[in-house]
Amino acid sequence: MKLKQRVVLLAILLVIFIFTKVFLIDNLDTSAANREDQRAFHRMMAGLQVELVPKLDHTLQSPWEIAAQWVVPREVYPEETPELGAIMHAMATKKIIKADVGYKGTQLKALLILEGGQKVVFKPKRYNRDYVVEGEPYAGYDRHNAEVAAFHLDRILGFRRAPLVVGRFVNLRTEIKPVATEQLLSTFLTVGNNTCFYGKCYYCRETEPACADGDTMEGSVTLWLPDVWPLQKHRHPWGRTYREGKLARWEYDESYCDAVKKTSPYDSGPRLLDIIDTAVFDYLIGNADRHHYESFQDDEGASMLILLDNAKSFGNPSLDERSILAPLYQCCIIRVSTWNRLNYLKNGVLKSALKSALAHDPISPVLSEPHLDAVDQRLQSVLATVKQCTDQFGMDTVLVEDRMPLSHL
Repeated sequence: MKLKQRVVLLAILLVIFIFTKVFLIDNLDTSAANREDQRAFHRMMAGLQVELVPKLDHTLQSPWEIAAQWVVPREVYPEETPELGAIMHAMATKKIIKADVGYKGTQLKALLILEGGQKVVFKPKRYNRDYVVEGEPYAGYDRHNAEVAAFHLDRILGFRRAPLVVGRFVNLRTEIKPVATEQLLSTFLTVGNNTCFYGKCYYCRETEPACADGDTMEGSVTLWLPDVWPLQKHRHPWGRTYREGKLARWEYDESYCDAVKKTSPYDSGPRLLDIIDTAVFDYLIGNADRHHYESFQDDEGASMLILLDNAKSFGNPSLDERSILAPLYQCCIIRVSTWNRLNYLKNGVLKSALKSALAHDPISPVLSEPHLDAVDQRLQSVLATVKQCTDQFGMDTVLVEDRMPLSHL
């Protein structure tokens, strides 16, 4: 064989090799990743309903120790959580040994210490389930049931970045007042036959207390993250100004994402994709109030964006605030795993899954039917937004592969 023919043959073989690598092997890798996404979805669905059970099997550890060990830089709890029912049962039933005013913030809450020394945040019921919060998308008091629903949506989406939340009924007269600090106790009052309190916060007023039904108050309890994982607060790059007539840059600059991508920690690592995930999450629950967010300290951008404080959600089922999706439609990127999960949840699956997940909560029904319907409707809008991006820029640009190994050692 002549030298020229050999060179041509080698060139052909090289092209075939490259074709095999790019179009076959890479596609096999992608297919394997997609299959794993599908298996993860089926595992989630199989473990969706969590019954609150009083015992932990096969361990001498307390519920609080197990929950603390779950926390790692990229998730608050693992995919497989056979102990979740026992931990949530403890959150909903363990004796309250101390009650204090909530940590600083704008909304009413109480900080409770449960038997065993576990801190939880208690948010009281303010509205009935069918109440519609009118006005701005961030209007109204915190909704305790929104915290419960948001936690279970976090499970369904496979993010696992929201602290554990469960509904709880507390007797203010017998469970809270005897162990309350003087600061909290001084905010108690009686309205008619109902025991009430207004706590200490930026918007807390004696004229606007939260009131029990008699002495029994419905609320949510959020598990405090372990102290060994101190939090760092960040201004959300797509935060609102909350000032009438003054727009944030992202509200008028369609190229704003390009500027964000040049700024730490969004210029590398997972944080920008976390922002996109969070935009999807917030849009589904109707939360337009994420002006700041938390990560773990000294993370150099590698920590997850923790989905804390989701109570400004599920206010108006008829309001779909599209601006919440600005990070998605301005950056036009999304994780492949998130995109796959959203597609598995379409055609009514999301509503059914969320309803099923909430069925065993102590304050069930957690959401009204209009809110469940709204989540399904909003999912369609998210999928349509991603499609607009892929139509414009192509699938390879929009869908980003970003699977990070998670350790539970």
